Amino acid sequence: MRRTTFARLTLLVALAASTLTSCSGDGHSESETLWRPRPGLAWQWQLDGRVDPSADVPVYDIDGFENSAADVARLHRAGRKVICYINVGAWENFRPDKDAFPRSLLGEPNGWSGERWLDIRRLDVLRPLMERRFDMCRDKGFDAVEPDLVEGYGNYTGFPLTANDQLDYNRMIAALAHARGLSVGLKNDLPQIPHLLADFDFAVNEECAQYDECAELTPFVAAGKAVFHVEYTEPRSRFCAESRRLRLSSMVKRPELGVWRKPC
Repeated sequence: MRRTTFARLTLLVALAASTLTSCSGDGHSESETLWRPRPGLAWQWQLDGRVDPSADVPVYDIDGFENSAADVARLHRAGRKVICYINVGAWENFRPDKDAFPRSLLGEPNGWSGERWLDIRRLDVLRPLMERRFDMCRDKGFDAVEPDLVEGYGNYTGFPLTANDQLDYNRMIAALAHARGLSVGLKNDLPQIPHLLADFDFAVNEECAQYDECAELTPFVAAGKAVFHVEYTEPRSRFCAESRRLRLSSMVKRPELGVWRKPC
C-alpha cells in the first residue's frame, strides 16, 4: 500500500515538474504565447510618427518609443498584430534613454542623423539597456520586436567587430525578446541566416530585389516563417512576380517610412 501511494506521489510530482518546465511564467507554453507569422502576410511598416491605422493589413510594424499602449491596443481591436521597432545596433541621440548609454559604447556615425554604432561586444552593458527597451515593448502590448542594425560587423563601426561577435549579440537579442513573450525578426544580415534561423521567428528585409538577394531569404519561408520585405526604388513590375513566387510579403515604401505604401 505504501509503495503504491509513493509511486502515485512520485508520478504526480514528475507531472507537475514537467508542466512547470514546459510553461512560461504565466502558465502558457512558449509555443502557445509566441506569435509566429506565416509567409505571405501583408504588412504595414510605419516608423515616421504616430501610427496611422488606415492600411487594411493584418500586421503593423511601428516605432516602439513613438507609439503608446493605447495605439497598440487600437490596432489589436482591429485584429492586427503589432511589431515594435527598436534600434539595437546604434545609439540615437533623440531617444529618451540616450543618457543611459556609456560614451565608451559609442562608435562611428552610421549615416543616419543623430546615430552612432554601438560596441556590441559589450554584452554586459548592453543587456540591461536592451532589457528595458524590450520591457517597454512588452508593457505596451506589442506582439513582436524588430531589432534594427544587427549587422554592424559588416560596416565601419569604429570597433573591430567580428561575425562571431554579431552572432553572440543577435542571439542575446532574440533570447531577450522570447523571455518576454515577444516574437523577434532578423533584420537584413543575410549572410548569417543559416546560423540564426532557429533563433528568429520571421525576417525583415530591405531591398533584396535591388541587390538580387531575395533567394537568400528562402530558408525562412521554407521553415514556415514570414519574410517582410520592402523596396525603395525598384518598380513593382521588376520584383513582385518573383516575390510572389518566393512567398515574400513585399511592398514599395518611401525611405522615410511614412504611411504611403504600394504592396505587391
